[in-house]
Amino acid sequence: MTLQEYLELKNGSDVRGIAIENVENKPVTLTAEVAEHIAKAFCIWLISRTGKTRVCVAVGYDSRLSAQPLCDAVVKGITATGHDAIVTGLSTTPSMFALLKDTAWAEEQPHGSIMITASHLPVHYNGLKFFFKNGGLESSDVEEILNLAATYRFAEPSESGETTQRPYLDRYAKTLVYKVREATGEETPLQGQKILVDAGNGAGGFFAENVLQPLGANTDGSQFLEPDGNFPNHIPNPENKDAMHSVCKAVKKANADFGIIFDTDVDRAGAVDKGGVEINRNRLIALISAVLLEERAGTIVTDSVTSDGLAKFIATRGGKLHRFKRGYKNVINEAIRLNGLGEYTPLAIETSGHAALMENDFLDDGAYLIIRLLIALAKASKAGKKLTDLIADLEMPMEEQEIRLQFIPDCDFKTMCTGILKDFARYAESLPYAKIAPNNFEGCRICYDERSGDGWALLRMSLHEPILPINVESNTRGGVLKIAKDLYYFLKKYPCLDVTPLQAVIESERKKLLDEVKNAKPRFLF
Repeated sequence: MTLQEYLELKNGSDVRGIAIENVENKPVTLTAEVAEHIAKAFCIWLISRTGKTRVCVAVGYDSRLSAQPLCDAVVKGITATGHDAIVTGLSTTPSMFALLKDTAWAEEQPHGSIMITASHLPVHYNGLKFFFKNGGLESSDVEEILNLAATYRFAEPSESGETTQRPYLDRYAKTLVYKVREATGEETPLQGQKILVDAGNGAGGFFAENVLQPLGANTDGSQFLEPDGNFPNHIPNPENKDAMHSVCKAVKKANADFGIIFDTDVDRAGAVDKGGVEINRNRLIALISAVLLEERAGTIVTDSVTSDGLAKFIATRGGKLHRFKRGYKNVINEAIRLNGLGEYTPLAIETSGHAALMENDFLDDGAYLIIRLLIALAKASKAGKKLTDLIADLEMPMEEQEIRLQFIPDCDFKTMCTGILKDFARYAESLPYAKIAPNNFEGCRICYDERSGDGWALLRMSLHEPILPINVESNTRGGVLKIAKDLYYFLKKYPCLDVTPLQAVIESERKKLLDEVKNAKPRFLF
């Protein structure tokens, strides 16, 4: 492969590519040979950071079909260059960082780790995530590793490194159990609670048997706990509507007190309240923020698409909402930066379910997020309350939409998108019924007055795809329609942009309003 082909595998701070033959007939880009070279390059990267001449790397994977072949290739790359590998088998992404801090786990302490995962992407994808002592690698580090993989001439010593098989997930689960017991002062604080898990056939199935049951919870009704890289039931993704519908339905059917859904590698999570009510996106952020701000007031860093109701909610708890750029590493690094400036910032969280707490080394860990909520659930139950009483006053928008507009093929979408966002900012400044939102760090967010939509719209550039994502929220029935029509008026003049999805939203919202009028009961005056 060429250097450019290696660099095309970079996805933010991860490596991702197609790992197996597929029905779409897309070429395999993350081959065993490529994975081997990348593993060799990671060892060189570790040598440059540690000063060691021989390093040890832990390697784990989730339930994907290509996991074992890629694991074999990664281990081959590590040992062929004279370094040592510890294979942890089925793992979660957070556990692969946790083991780097666990000095009592292995005789030879790993200097870094590789997690083989592609999160929620389709079955034929896979990827690599890298960890060092300070956490996940930055985008620039991954680019350096890919450059090395493509260009470095690796020497193979006469003596190969050693390979050890040493699972870690059970030990990691015990640390989560200990956290809950320590916080509540009880051995089985979840006794009497019915809590189910939907792992989506990813790596999160361990949570039911190894975390919830030791804490006393009844996990009857849990589903899709067995690892299966075909993902036969639904995509393991808390953001996926079908996945969330499935777990909500399961909670309702089992009459459970709480439901949990993880993504494939358990660095993201969502939750469900009793009765099958979804706790996701703004509601999830509000819930964990309420827990943390009750302990100490501070700043909560989120991605750019969180609602105005959430900002108000956090303010009433003595906190401050700091919206930043999308991308879990972006919000994490911003929270770390603010703490470095002396501004107490206990949480960095995306609406996608990526949540990183300062107390957990700012690792985005879905299991740890849920542990914090379970502690709050146990305390609320003891006081005769529901966990979601904590967010009873959260104001949710009446209407919301996310619209993704595609750029035409082969256009320079980044240049075009940058120009559109600049034009939109100028357009917003000219509007008598809207104004640009203050303290905006991504794209252009404008607020519409009560007559013109009573809400806001955010236009931004996608991190990786030729797409212009648009988020719209309104506090008034019909507000999204008004805002969407205003956006269409502005965007229709750009031939590089397919505005069909925006037209579809306008038609859909218009139809909703007409149906409401038709179905409204007549009112008679006497």
